[in-house]
Amino acid sequence: MIMNNPILKRYGVVLLACLTIGLAPFVPEPHIWGKLRWILGGAKGMKSVDWWDTVQHGLPWLILLWFVIGDLTKRVLPIKK
Repeated sequence: MIMNNPILKRYGVVLLACLTIGLAPFVPEPHIWGKLRWILGGAKGMKSVDWWDTVQHGLPWLILLWFVIGDLTKRVLPIKK
């Protein structure tokens, strides 16, 4: 029933990854949000493990962005054969 929804069919796993891996741990703030603020503040004191952590928590969001941009460009600039 739910999987008949084309948006959930296309983005379901990626959205689940964004809401779990991409935001965990949730308290006191989403982890990726704290990392992005740290980077935008100059990334002073960040070690390689912090950068790797940012990649791990940011990758689901980048994949979602890739899918959305891909779908939008297919609709805006259809490939004619």
